[in-house]
Amino acid sequence: MCGICGYINHKQNFVKEEKKHRETVGVMNDTLTPRGPDASGIWVGERAVFAHRRLAVVDVLRGAQPMKRMSQGYEFIIAYNGELYNTEDLRSELRGFGYEFTTTSDTEVLLYAYIHYGCDCLKKLNGIFAFAIYDSMRRRVVLARDRFGVKPLFYYRLDDTIVFASEIKALFKYPRIRAELDRDGLCELLAMSPARTEGNGVFKGVKEVRPGHCICISNGNMTERPYWELESREHTDSYEDTIEKVRYLLCDAIKRQLVSDVPLATFLSGGLDSSFITAVAAKEIPGLSTYSFDYEGNDKYFKRSSFQPDPDSEWVPKMSKAFNTEHTYLMCPNDVLVPMLDDALFAKDLPGMADCDSSLVYFCREVKKRHTVVLSGECSDEIFGGYPWFRDPEAFKRDAFPWCYDLSMREDILLDSVRDTLKINEYAHNRYSESVAQTPQYAGDNAEEKRRREISWLNIKWFMTNLLDRKDRMSMASGLEVRVPFCDHRLVEYVWNIPWEMKNRNNISKNILREAAKGILPEDIRTRKKSPYPKTHNPVYEMEVKARLREIVNNPDSPILALCDRGKLCNIINGEFDYGKPFFGQLMAGPQFVGYLVQLNTLLDVYDVRFV
Repeated sequence: MCGICGYINHKQNFVKEEKKHRETVGVMNDTLTPRGPDASGIWVGERAVFAHRRLAVVDVLRGAQPMKRMSQGYEFIIAYNGELYNTEDLRSELRGFGYEFTTTSDTEVLLYAYIHYGCDCLKKLNGIFAFAIYDSMRRRVVLARDRFGVKPLFYYRLDDTIVFASEIKALFKYPRIRAELDRDGLCELLAMSPARTEGNGVFKGVKEVRPGHCICISNGNMTERPYWELESREHTDSYEDTIEKVRYLLCDAIKRQLVSDVPLATFLSGGLDSSFITAVAAKEIPGLSTYSFDYEGNDKYFKRSSFQPDPDSEWVPKMSKAFNTEHTYLMCPNDVLVPMLDDALFAKDLPGMADCDSSLVYFCREVKKRHTVVLSGECSDEIFGGYPWFRDPEAFKRDAFPWCYDLSMREDILLDSVRDTLKINEYAHNRYSESVAQTPQYAGDNAEEKRRREISWLNIKWFMTNLLDRKDRMSMASGLEVRVPFCDHRLVEYVWNIPWEMKNRNNISKNILREAAKGILPEDIRTRKKSPYPKTHNPVYEMEVKARLREIVNNPDSPILALCDRGKLCNIINGEFDYGKPFFGQLMAGPQFVGYLVQLNTLLDVYDVRFV
């Protein structure tokens, strides 16, 4: 994994001032160092400038970037962030067309695939990626992103120049681009966040290449088009064949993602998803390293709920013993959660999931001390229907995002003038309606199946994208590459059309996946109820994060006071939280909301944000 950045202008000749542009893109590139601590590279061409920070995973010695190859007298340059899991298949195919390879890296395979197929190569890729390619034959630059947006890629148009980068902070290092928020940006932060509207970079002028899309830039014109979309159709396989197909696709995805020239491990919570990945990986890698996470004091303060029926600590030892893994228990101290809210903010350039993010930064830094690549169980619940709102009647009735249909907590803290101007409920409803309208339809669905497909679509397009963004940004801030086998597009395409009657047979959550795990997992692990990413239950965190917000409220120069009512913020600080009423998802309740506000103030302050 890596970080990329650069800029394009068809009216300039950057080579004439090469030193200047090396310095400009070098400053941008330096902000991406955590994503690629192993090496850096810069390429300056007549119409484009590329830079790259490398996290060496495959072909450590020869995979340097930006990478250049010649074909038919034309020059092709790539800056690439990602990992291809069908590299060897593509390499064999391209060799059949006469291409010769000098490295074992997937970067070279991707570049030759583009040279041969053009943008149609995207349909052949199995992996997670974001890249820029300069194509002198077709006189264009191509920006592209993987099907689910696992890898980030932002851009900004400034007059005739298009600036791009893996992270927003790099854009702000380009001359004349600064952090500004207009009404839409504020609504994204106050109504939608920590999720974001697809393609929206929150700051004014900042866009993101949408998942499954590519952008062609030629003669100053930008053309964006999808290269992949989910399709709804009839599912014709029998129940037994469906289970076998899911087992095959998931096992194949896991095995493909074990390729690495550096140490590899898995995250292991003892739940169904991470355990399935670990079980398959352990058979391929004897003595596989695994990691689990918990918080200081949770053994004393853990509170069972419908969302978290039991702690992971009861299950992890069973899995580690069953598959003979080299397991490491990571314990997050409570005194790092609040200070590291800043680290998490700087990793994402936006406020996020508060202590869920700051703890993940801490854990990833610890894992990075021994490993560079890990596999994780994200996305299973979105694909197989594991969340409560897939079966909650309230979610079916409401015309709103099921994980965030009540914005009252967010709205109540705003100044009256801000509330009246932004109208965050209206903004959220418009984004919801637009997204639902894009749901791929199947004429054979009854009303209930149609609605459930809409909920699935919202989960993939919003909730899953948010979790993937979170995992990439928190892990890459530590130079740690995280792979997500449940995001294999072949698996998602297949599971998308499996009817709910199969997915939830006998009212068993994620039934198809559980059936596919028979013979792979111990029975008690296979049937364990869902338990999400752990959070701290220690009251010390609530006290400390409230203290941090109190400092902000007591400072009259705090920028958040231009948006929020000071008295309402004091009420939050002095009040008691209803932990059963999350403001986002399942786990983000009162303390996480306070952490979010702390991050929002830091963003406005440190990034010197201007309201426009």
